Amino acid sequence: MSTYQEFIQQNEDHDGIRCSWNLWPSSRLEATRLVVPVSCLYTPLKERPDLPPVQYEPVLCSRANCKAVLNPLCQVDFRAKIWACNFCFQRNSFPPSYAGISEVNQPAELMPQFSTIEYIVQRGPPTPLIFLYVVDTCLEEEDLQALKESLQMSLSLLPPNALVGLITFGRMIQIHELSCEGMAKSFVFRGTKELTPKQIQEMLGLMKPATSGQQGKPLAPHDAAASCRFLQPVQAVDMNLTDLLGELQRDPWPVPQGKRPLRSTGIALSIAIGLLEGTFPNTGARVMLFTGGPPTQGPGMVVGDELKTPIRSWHDIQKDNARHLKKATKYYEALANRAAVNGHSVDIYACALDQTGLLEMKCLSNLTGGHIVMGDSFNTSLFKQTFQRVFSKDYNGEFRMAFGGTLEVKTSRELKVSGAIGPCVSLNTKGPCVSDNEMGVGGTCQWKICSLTPATTLALYFEVVNQHNAPVPQGGRGAIQFVTQYQHSNTQRRIRVTTIARNWADAQSQIQHIESSFDQEASAVLMARLGVFKAESEEGPDVLRWLDRQLIRLFMFHLRRSPFLQVFNNSPDESSYYRHHFVRQDLTQSLIMIQPILYSYSFYGPPEPVLLDSSSILPDRILLMDTFFQLVIYHGEVRIKCLYYESGAPILTDDVSLQVFMDHLKKLAVSSSA
Repeated sequence: MSTYQEFIQQNEDHDGIRCSWNLWPSSRLEATRLVVPVSCLYTPLKERPDLPPVQYEPVLCSRANCKAVLNPLCQVDFRAKIWACNFCFQRNSFPPSYAGISEVNQPAELMPQFSTIEYIVQRGPPTPLIFLYVVDTCLEEEDLQALKESLQMSLSLLPPNALVGLITFGRMIQIHELSCEGMAKSFVFRGTKELTPKQIQEMLGLMKPATSGQQGKPLAPHDAAASCRFLQPVQAVDMNLTDLLGELQRDPWPVPQGKRPLRSTGIALSIAIGLLEGTFPNTGARVMLFTGGPPTQGPGMVVGDELKTPIRSWHDIQKDNARHLKKATKYYEALANRAAVNGHSVDIYACALDQTGLLEMKCLSNLTGGHIVMGDSFNTSLFKQTFQRVFSKDYNGEFRMAFGGTLEVKTSRELKVSGAIGPCVSLNTKGPCVSDNEMGVGGTCQWKICSLTPATTLALYFEVVNQHNAPVPQGGRGAIQFVTQYQHSNTQRRIRVTTIARNWADAQSQIQHIESSFDQEASAVLMARLGVFKAESEEGPDVLRWLDRQLIRLFMFHLRRSPFLQVFNNSPDESSYYRHHFVRQDLTQSLIMIQPILYSYSFYGPPEPVLLDSSSILPDRILLMDTFFQLVIYHGEVRIKCLYYESGAPILTDDVSLQVFMDHLKKLAVSSSA
């Protein structure tokens, strides 16, 4: 009999699942008494070298409002060739291709070791990967040169049949035509005029010309893609594009003293999204924005061009003194939703010493699964290495990226799904398993995930709906099925299905069993995600009060002081960056963010983890702290060097220390009023 810890680890390795509780309370009343709801962290594309995809399509339940996928938990009558759905109990006949199955000749999806299985869908033509570079030319010469070299390097990492495009912008926006030989040709747009998707597509020749008395009509996607001069296969334009990138110049418009350059980021993104809408709707694509400063003109501007007017701070936002904030945010949210509808993701690579408008633009990446990278300069090893990692490959030599994903969750009748938190948008799919009690992005059982990596992790929250006076039969199990459809980086359509089950338990007679099934690590991350989600939409003090009510029970001391909830000493852009990463990383990385790891090295023994407190700073110790975002090394007095500590100088903070918190917690635990 394995321990719960072994069971939990096995489920994470095998299915990419970590549940807050591994025994579920059998009634709504008992579930509401738990601090942490029934919930889980799910990594849809967790790497499994031992999970080769099968070359056929899944068998679905025939009930119209179920459509669950055949799985190892279903009851099967091999003689009658019938299977019973474990979600709705519908009896289904196997398709003719399963005529030869028997107890000793079972398909993979009925075997217990295939609780997660991946199918290759043979339908439809393969679709290429698409990368559309959107490049800010209002950069310092050194920065622009470094960025050009990184972009040229990235071309060598793309598959030869991948489609690539280039848009550059400053005061004006240029869409570069890549198919013409011997001469540079581009379409130029004003950076101040907002254009509808239809206008963009007409100007770029992606619509049939208007006839007398009629408006122009969109070309069929295949025709539009074939006639598009702006997105071409890498193998056809590699040399042209390499030369074009090498010849890029800084934005030619002069910038008077005391002014910011005029940067039309909003229109550049609108054109990029409009171009992809008109050529490759519902196909995986990446818009990759490289920017070195805030949008300063046109729709989506974040700050004016006067340097004496600083970009908004948290203080300005709290005082409702951020003039462009609401309008810019609304503009980028509309663009993000357009991209998400078509399965296109938007990356933001923002490198500048000041803010670049990430707060207003974050929805572009948060809703579409795109990356956000923030740095001081494009001419740093940090940016160059991070950008290279975007194109890293797996054990099969294929990109660790997938596109155009949808996640559907199915539950047994005692459960309903309350919502999801992660890089996703709702598909507004109602059904019998959708809860009215929303947590995160709720009111649906399906979500769109435009871009995924093997580390992309969603938090999913559930509601136990079984009534207290209608107990689950002894030995009953609740089940959840996750169905992820996506475009693999090798252009195949795939479906990954994970089906899990947990036993129901009576909280009155089996409370010790429920307690022992508690996964503290997963619960800390799941509750932290709720806190970060609330912090994006609710007042800061209200979120901290909510967290304080959970704090003692879950011991998440460092989360309260983290940049995910505290905005003190962080710019709005930095807060957006930290929150973006937290709501998509897997459990291990999320735990490091919540409570950074501190190791102590000495001459007297091996390295050891120590308390994340100033009391761990000793003169004969070297400390290494990993916060996920930074590695900090402290050299003790004996080694002379010191990063963040002066010998004998106390470290003062604006909050109680961990040691004081622990002492207070001990007093509370033994007091009669606790």
